[in-house]
Amino acid sequence: MCGIIGITSTRPVTVNILNSLRKLEYRGYDSAGIATLENGLINEIKCEGRVSTLEKNVSKINLKGTVGIGHVRWATHGIPNKINAHPHSSESVSVVHNGIIENSTELKRSLEQKGYKFKSQTDTEVIVYLITDYLKKYDLKETILKTLDNLKGSFALGVIFKNDPNTLVGARRGSPLAVGYGPDENYLGSDSYALKSMTNKISYLNDGEFCIVKKNKVEFFNNKSIKINKKILELSSNEKNYDKGDYKHFMAKEIEEQPITIKNCINEYINKISNEINISNFPWKKDEISSIKLIGCGTAYHSCLLAKYWFEQISNLDVEIDIASEFRYRKNRFKKDCLYIFVSQSGETADTYAALDLCNKNEMKTCSIINVVESSIARDSKFVLPIHCGPEIGVASTKAFLGQLLVLYIFCLKISFLRDDLKKTDYKKKISDLLNLSKLVDSSLKSETHIQSICSSFTEAKGSMFLGRGYSYPIALEGALKLKELAYIHAEGYPAGEMKHGPLALIEDGMPVVVIAPKDESYQKTISNMQEVIARGAKVLLITNKSDEEVYSENIWQKIEVGNTSNDLFPFLVTVPLQKLAYYSALKKGYDIDKPRNLAKSVTVE
Repeated sequence: MCGIIGITSTRPVTVNILNSLRKLEYRGYDSAGIATLENGLINEIKCEGRVSTLEKNVSKINLKGTVGIGHVRWATHGIPNKINAHPHSSESVSVVHNGIIENSTELKRSLEQKGYKFKSQTDTEVIVYLITDYLKKYDLKETILKTLDNLKGSFALGVIFKNDPNTLVGARRGSPLAVGYGPDENYLGSDSYALKSMTNKISYLNDGEFCIVKKNKVEFFNNKSIKINKKILELSSNEKNYDKGDYKHFMAKEIEEQPITIKNCINEYINKISNEINISNFPWKKDEISSIKLIGCGTAYHSCLLAKYWFEQISNLDVEIDIASEFRYRKNRFKKDCLYIFVSQSGETADTYAALDLCNKNEMKTCSIINVVESSIARDSKFVLPIHCGPEIGVASTKAFLGQLLVLYIFCLKISFLRDDLKKTDYKKKISDLLNLSKLVDSSLKSETHIQSICSSFTEAKGSMFLGRGYSYPIALEGALKLKELAYIHAEGYPAGEMKHGPLALIEDGMPVVVIAPKDESYQKTISNMQEVIARGAKVLLITNKSDEEVYSENIWQKIEVGNTSNDLFPFLVTVPLQKLAYYSALKKGYDIDKPRNLAKSVTVE
C-alpha cells in the first residue's frame, strides 16, 4: 500500500522525487522520506505525516545528488513515526519497500546474531542488512539474487548503493513496480502515475523479476538471473485528469464526472447506430461457459454482488461471488466451464491478484474488469474489459464503482443474449435504456443542497443503518461503506427484511436510517420494514424514484427522489446521493476527504 519512487540521472533528483511522492500519496500518508547519494554519502530525510511536511524539511537542507529514492508509507509493521519511515539505510545501502516481509522476525534474529543493530520496528530493515551483509562477499547482481531468495512475502523494492553511486535496483514480487525511460535518466515507480510528469515510456516488472537501472540503460533479469527483454509501452500524456481543477477535493470532482464517464464507457461498448454491444475478441464460445464466479474486495465486491443479481435475473448462468481475501485460502473446486471475473479499480489489489494467479495456475478462464489497463491484474488476465473511467485519485471509490457496475451490466446483457437467455426485443430495450443513463445520473447530482442540510443528523449520531432489498441491497452496503470510509461513522448495510432478525435491537431514538426503496415488486415489503424502524424511533431518509404513488408512512424524516428508469438501472441513480451524503458528512466534520485515515487507494498487501 506504500508508494515508492527512484531516479538515477545526470542532474539533481530531489525535486522530481518530491513531485512524484505527492502523486503517490494516495497510496499511503502515514510518513514520507527521501534518500540521495552525494559525495559518497547517503543523505536521508524522513518525517511522520504528509509529503508537505517532508518538503518543508527538505527545503531547510540543500539536498543534492543525482540518484535517489523516495517513499510514502501506509503502516503495516511499526507505528507511523519518523523512525519507522522509509527509506531505511545502513552505511552502504538505502532501501524503500512496498509490501510485507513475512519472515522478517526470523531474518532479524539471524542478522542480530551477526552484530547488526536494528533501529525501527519495520519488516523492511531486514532487507537493508541482508543486502549490506551479502555485499561483503558478492557482487551487486549476486547480492540481489541472494537477498530476494531469502525474502518471503510480497514486495516492490528500490535500492541505492554507496559504492555504486549511479545505480538504482528495483525488484518485484506481488507488489507492482514500473520502470520509466527518459533522456539521460531513468526511473522506478509504484505506478505510471508517479512517472507521468517525467516520461510516458514505461515497462512493468513481472513477479520474481528485478532490474538494474542506470542513467543511460536498464537491464532486466528473471528470478534465475537470466537477462530478459521488456516491451516499452507508450502511455497517454494527458495530465488534466490528475488535477482537481476548481474542485476542493478529487472526490468531489470524481462524483461530478460520473455522467461523462458513463457516457464515455457506453460509447466504447455500444454502437448507437445498430443498438448493439461491441465486445470483441472474447476468447471463449458461449457453450464453453455455464457458470460465473465474481471476485473482488471492498467496493469492487459490492459491484460483484449487484452483478450477481443481474446475472440471475437476466441469464440462466449459475453465479457465485467471493471476497478475494477468502478465495485463495479455501479448497476451491475449480470448474473448466466457469468464467472467473476479477473486479479491481487499480488492478493491483493484492488479494484479488492472488486469486487471479491461483485461477491461472489451475488453467481457468479468467477475465478482469479494470480501470488501469496496464496493471498487473489486466496483464495476467486472459480477457480484459476496461471501465474507461480515467484516473481515480480519491481513496474512496466513486466513479470507478459506477464504471464497474456499467461494464458488468453490459457484459451481462451481451452474454445473456448470445446464450439466448435474453430475447432480442428485451435486449434492444435494455440497451436503449442504457443510452439515457448518463442524463439520469446527471439529474441525481442535483440533490446536493438537500443532502447538505440533513448530514448533521448523521455526523452527530453514534451510528446509522442502510437498508435495501434486491438490487438495492448491494447499494445499501456501498452507502454504509462510504460513510465509514469518509466520515468515520459506524454504519451498517442490511437486507431490509433482516432487521427483525437481530439488527433491530440497535435502533435507538433519533438514529438515522437510510432506506433505499424503488417502486418495484419489493416496494411495499421494504416500506413495511421501514415502518418497523420508524416505530422504534429511527429517523428515516427514504431514497426512492419519483412517482405519484403514496408512501405508506406519514413519519418519514426526509426523502430524496431520483429519476425513473428500469429496475436494472435504478442502482446507478441512487448511488450518487449516497456518495454525496458521505462526502458532506466528512466535510462537515473537517476530515481529509481524499485521504481518509488508515486507508490507501491501492491495497497492495494482504
